Amino acid sequence: MQPFNFSGGPGALPETVLEQLSASIHRVEGQELSILGISHRSEWFRQVVDEAESLLRTLLGLRPSHRVVFLQGGATAQFAMVPLMFRNRPGIPDYLQTGYWSAKAVGEARRLTNLHVAWNGQDTGYDRLPGPSEASLRPDASYLHYVSNETVEGLRFHHLPGFSHVPRVCDMSSDFCSEPIRASDFDILYAHAQKNLGPAGVTVAIVEERLLEGVPDDLPSVLDYRPNIQAGSIYNTPPVFAIYATLLVLRWLHRDIGGLESMQQINRRKAQTLYDALARLDDTYVIHPRPQDRSPMNVVFNLRRKDRLPDFFEHARSAGLHGLDGHRSIGGIRASLYNAVSQPAVDALVDFLEGSRERFR
Repeated sequence: MQPFNFSGGPGALPETVLEQLSASIHRVEGQELSILGISHRSEWFRQVVDEAESLLRTLLGLRPSHRVVFLQGGATAQFAMVPLMFRNRPGIPDYLQTGYWSAKAVGEARRLTNLHVAWNGQDTGYDRLPGPSEASLRPDASYLHYVSNETVEGLRFHHLPGFSHVPRVCDMSSDFCSEPIRASDFDILYAHAQKNLGPAGVTVAIVEERLLEGVPDDLPSVLDYRPNIQAGSIYNTPPVFAIYATLLVLRWLHRDIGGLESMQQINRRKAQTLYDALARLDDTYVIHPRPQDRSPMNVVFNLRRKDRLPDFFEHARSAGLHGLDGHRSIGGIRASLYNAVSQPAVDALVDFLEGSRERFR
């Protein structure tokens, strides 16, 4: 029985990437050493970082003024780095609090700056997103921060919020490189790798160069984009294995998948397959978000008979379907359909849901 990984993170990796990583544990391509022991100061690793950046620029269509840097600390570190960067600028930022992770971003930023929550979905259990005119966004905000895809609740923005003249900061951790974007719409975007790009340990940040002017000079270096950019992502010892894995995934996206347009079509088919099945089985399963805000990356649903959840998870694992447990903050079921989750994996999940309908109804 082939196991399938639907975990919210770390997520599935492409089989071809897993094979290359397995070989690299003993000896990495073009070297005599294991990937786990090769120096981060070697010319080989410098080329790994440079190629990864080049592929990101190609896939995302980044402009020269977008600076790319590979960091540590996950999105959580970015929750602090962003407000620190804007500390000396006039005005206060707008934040959209649309789910578990954007609430975390708001809480961290409040430690460092005054801010304005322009919309808060907590009262309705984060089951919807604000429409284009619902949030109380201000044209004089120092920046707008939002999460494009809420991993926990299965919500996804299908429109671009904010004013064009207000710096737009986006946490794209769970939908980064899952589809094309218009890079010129963003001044800062960031994403940790363990959803669509690789294993845990590395975070990609893309920063518009003009924003680096006027950054406070008293920031700790590890929380300052500038020294990390100047050092070409090797300011201190980086996660060599995680960055190499990210490079392999980027090669897979570019060479095997054929770019983000192709990846988007694959992801849309997977999500439609699962959402259509849940709609057919609505006497047994209920989807968490309203239809217009549903995520193609994280399908969050529940049994109508919640008391049957322990049996559901045990039965799913015995069928080779892993990582379906919902986030601890809301419970239920979550199927994450990241880039490396295949259509056969989704088909197997749908077969399980249909075949188990009477058991859990």
